[in-house]
Amino acid sequence: MSYQVLARKWRPKSFDDMVGQQHVVRALANALDRGQLHHAYLFTGTRGVGKTTLARILAKSLNCEQGVSAHPCGQCATCREVDAGRFVDLIEVDAASRTKVDQTRELLDNVPYAPAHGRYKVYLIDEVHMFSAHSFNALLKTLEEPPPHVKFLLATTDPQRLPVTVLSRCLQFNLRRLLPDEIGAHLRHVLETEGLAFESPALAQLARAADGSMRDALSLLDQAIAFGGGQLVEAEVRAMLGTLDGEVVLALVEALASGDGAALLAEVERVAALTPDYAELLRELIALLHRLALVQQVPRLLAADDPDGDRLGALAARLSPEDVQLYYQVALTGQGDLALAPDPRAGLEMVLLRALAFRPASPAGQPDGAPAARRPPDPRPAPPAAPRQSAPAPSRGPNASGTPPWEVAAPAPLPAPEPSAPASVAAVPAAPSPDSAPAAGVPPWEVADPSPISEPSAPAPAVSSPRAPVTAPRPDLRSPAQWQQLVAGLRVRGIAGELAHNCGFLDWADGRLLLSLDPAVEHLRVPTAESRLREALEGALGEPVRLEFQIARPEQETLAQRRVREAEARQRAAEETMYADPVAERMREQLAADWVPGSIEPQG
Repeated sequence: MSYQVLARKWRPKSFDDMVGQQHVVRALANALDRGQLHHAYLFTGTRGVGKTTLARILAKSLNCEQGVSAHPCGQCATCREVDAGRFVDLIEVDAASRTKVDQTRELLDNVPYAPAHGRYKVYLIDEVHMFSAHSFNALLKTLEEPPPHVKFLLATTDPQRLPVTVLSRCLQFNLRRLLPDEIGAHLRHVLETEGLAFESPALAQLARAADGSMRDALSLLDQAIAFGGGQLVEAEVRAMLGTLDGEVVLALVEALASGDGAALLAEVERVAALTPDYAELLRELIALLHRLALVQQVPRLLAADDPDGDRLGALAARLSPEDVQLYYQVALTGQGDLALAPDPRAGLEMVLLRALAFRPASPAGQPDGAPAARRPPDPRPAPPAAPRQSAPAPSRGPNASGTPPWEVAAPAPLPAPEPSAPASVAAVPAAPSPDSAPAAGVPPWEVADPSPISEPSAPAPAVSSPRAPVTAPRPDLRSPAQWQQLVAGLRVRGIAGELAHNCGFLDWADGRLLLSLDPAVEHLRVPTAESRLREALEGALGEPVRLEFQIARPEQETLAQRRVREAEARQRAAEETMYADPVAERMREQLAADWVPGSIEPQG
């Protein structure tokens, strides 16, 4: 019997065999058991996560001879034919090889016909995003309203390339990447069932290399079994994958922690002899720094059976969290710089030397590589603050004895100046005599203040008799001119303002204001405009106003008509000025042209 690869041999045959994707399995199982089936399903996700496998299990569940359920029997002819890939009513289409619209129409020509053997005719279209725009257009109508016996199962790794019209017609399920622990557990189950020897670290290497894809993990497992001669050893798996031993990366981080550039470059020289993939080495370094940061914050994450546990614990205690974060950020940024370096090894060396150069210097007397200790507080007491001189107390003048100011007699007013002395000349104070200087050694603030010269008191202002409040005169409203003057001063805008400007004055008596309104602008008379105009008039006239309108052309010119007349006059003046301008006239003659009507506008 020919050998069958593990990826095909261990492809799940039922929903219970699926690894991960429980959010999709649960939804499909409930829909099958309850009979709530959609006519089109779309499975999205990266390669090797189970899109086509789920579609085949769903097709088997729909056509199982035991009935539609989430648990097909797997023993009937239909289930066996679906597993073997020869069920006649399961039409699998590779959209990448059938991109033309004619091929799509040929495929859809058989949709109306009933299934030949099963309960449903299932169309499984893989990599559906490869269809052309015309193929999608040909598919839309059938995808929206297929016959009751047809189900569409679409799978794609790039749902962004699907038209929105297709997405809206499908029930979409997004399959996530599998975790390394999930992949490792499944690989362990496969190897135990196959009876092959393995090392657990080797499975961890394969699970990380699969990058979330179970199919890739099984393919790598096949390759590792062939490489190791029927068994999995960590060193051989590392050699096959091109990854380095964890001891190499640990040695690089230990050289970084020591701060010794020569030792660091010596480690790089030793690694270069292994001809590694430097990009992969940098990723391993980033992963190790991530583990160090986790162990520093949560020490219990360091497993007891970890072969590198002692060295990891020592590094976590030796490096400060700040150093680990710095190394991680420098290495993370260096991934982009590695592709730009003239030589991959030189790029790695520069990343490591940059991490060493930006590392904070250790304090004097502290061993290199140890985390910086905090500076202890100075036990000596702080020196006392220098005594601050208080500001001199303000002098209280002649009332220094403590007598309340309201009991001190008011000073007598100064006599009036002599008539002969000019009023504009100020008295010049006499120079102080030597005897008036303070004695030596006596502070200036203890010298008695000279008696201040009392200023003459200002005469009391005369009390004026209260005046009666001034009342603004009410505007007179007897003529159209006075009405226009009143409207021009009103602070009203919008429709109410236009209504006032288009009204003519007729009569004003006993609070009744009669206005004439041209029938051409009767549409301005709306309740809100009348209310605002009435409020403005009441504020200006100082009494209640009752508005009445007479729909007739005003006999006198309204403000709106005057505004139009003045605008027309300005327009005529502007046109006459342009036609009278000699330069403009010469241009008209030379070009045999004339002004465009309406293009001349007055200034202002």
